[in-house]
Amino acid sequence: MSVVSPEGFAAAGGHVGIKAGSQPDCAIVACTTDAPAAAAAVFTTNLAAAAPVCVSRAHLAATGGRARAVVVTSGNANAATGRSGAAGAAALCDAVASACSVAPDEVLVAQTGLIGVPFDFAGLAPAVRSLCAGVGSTDAHGDAAARAILTTDSGPKTYAGAYGGFRVGAMAKGAAMLAPNLATMLAVLTTDAECAPGLLSMLLRDAVATTFNRIDVDGATSTNDTVVVLASGLAGPASPELLGLALTEACASLARQMVEDAEGATRTAAVSVQGAANDHQAHTAARAVASSLLVKCSLNGADPYWGRVVAELGASGVAFDLEKVSVRYGGIAVCVGGEGVGHDAAAVAAHLAGRHVELTCDLGVGPGQGSVLCCDLGPGYLDENRTTS
Repeated sequence: MSVVSPEGFAAAGGHVGIKAGSQPDCAIVACTTDAPAAAAAVFTTNLAAAAPVCVSRAHLAATGGRARAVVVTSGNANAATGRSGAAGAAALCDAVASACSVAPDEVLVAQTGLIGVPFDFAGLAPAVRSLCAGVGSTDAHGDAAARAILTTDSGPKTYAGAYGGFRVGAMAKGAAMLAPNLATMLAVLTTDAECAPGLLSMLLRDAVATTFNRIDVDGATSTNDTVVVLASGLAGPASPELLGLALTEACASLARQMVEDAEGATRTAAVSVQGAANDHQAHTAARAVASSLLVKCSLNGADPYWGRVVAELGASGVAFDLEKVSVRYGGIAVCVGGEGVGHDAAAVAAHLAGRHVELTCDLGVGPGQGSVLCCDLGPGYLDENRTTS
């Protein structure tokens, strides 16, 4: 049931006129309680932040972390669109606020699509208000919302889980421009747990740090990345530890779905580094391997070219001793002590031919561990991105 699984939420998705034809291009997630929900968000670190990011930041600051609705549109990122773009994002919030009889700053907004294309809101308000009037809490409503936010995704990305008295639901989109400090992605999470905005913000940031910030498709950081969580409180207080675990599990599921659905991807690879000087260096080294275009090409060709992996580890800037490095594919060592070793080539080939690959590196210099989830790079990605998309 995704975002409508927890108590106190309704959703809708449909066409408001941003995309051509009748393609779904707008989703609404609304809190149905008398009081606004506790709200928190994590946004892109890109300094070219899109208008909706700036508007949502301002609204969260104005309300002290409270919101009644989130509106998400697809088809136009409304990024690098100047003052008119900011006015359009604000007008979108105004239309939702009017339809839901709430204050404009109680509405958060996220948008996705092409960058640098003017966002003309004129004429869209009636359709947006009509969509708001049709929100509901059925599976169909949740599915329609999840489908309305997609761009190059092959299908919706959703999550729902129960945790000892409360529930967490979520929907997301993202299939490219996935890199550290979020990914080219939008995500809306809901929970019926009761949680103060400040604590909710901390828990969300912790969840994002170990999930969305641990994936890589193409090394690009988007202008629009947004993760929002709303807490209705209808299930009563929850243990911070359990709520944090629930948010992390939801984000981890969405993050994996994004990498699995990456543009043109044929393989998903879990790159793990152990034996680093510390966890931070382990993650840095894993990121270097996971984001390497040469390693990604090797994954696409199912080629166990460990030399490229070692080269990326050595260039990553972490503590490194070539004579202590080892590399394994699917648990099978192909490099030990910085040199190639005899191994079961057929077993390695069989592992690399599968949809999911495990690439493990040991630096042999300390206790640090870290991992990044990535995918291969092949013709499908180039076909999607060699022109404006």
